Amino acid sequence: MADIKDLFYLGLGSALIAKEKIEDEIKALAEKGKITKEQQVEFLAEARKRAKEEEKDFSEKFKKVVKEALSEMGLATKEDIEELKKMINEK
Repeated sequence: MADIKDLFYLGLGSALIAKEKIEDEIKALAEKGKITKEQQVEFLAEARKRAKEEEKDFSEKFKKVVKEALSEMGLATKEDIEELKKMINEK
């Protein structure tokens, strides 16, 4: 399980580094006059939007992988425990 967590943090760290580098490059292009301030703002807004979409997609995939790994290990889920509690309370 620690390996999955480490992998998640590695991916998150890489994404943050990439984000910072992209922002720095866009700012440098704007300062050199290669792109306008408006283009810079538009590009960064679009990049942030796409990053949020990618983050959501990654999060969903990560949760699925973790859930599958836990299932293969035979560990009880919250749903399993809640179902057992209901069964006990019904008796």
